[in-house]
Amino acid sequence: MSRKCDICGKGTISGHSVPRKGLPKKKGGAGQHIGVKSKRLFKPNLVKVKALVGGKSTAMKVCTRCLKAGKVVKA
Repeated sequence: MSRKCDICGKGTISGHSVPRKGLPKKKGGAGQHIGVKSKRLFKPNLVKVKALVGGKSTAMKVCTRCLKAGKVVKA
């Protein structure tokens, strides 16, 4: 199974990890310097849940946002 929510389809997204050095100007520094950006992955917060689908209980991978919103009926 892929790393995706079975309800909303939220999955892994790629992005950058940005290291910053120095104190920002707002805080009285000379400004921040951004270093070399490296690739990283943002993974969804998934939970394995037994849920009722069409009257039957099935195992699903659901993100915690869908659980909190009440989109899933636990079995």
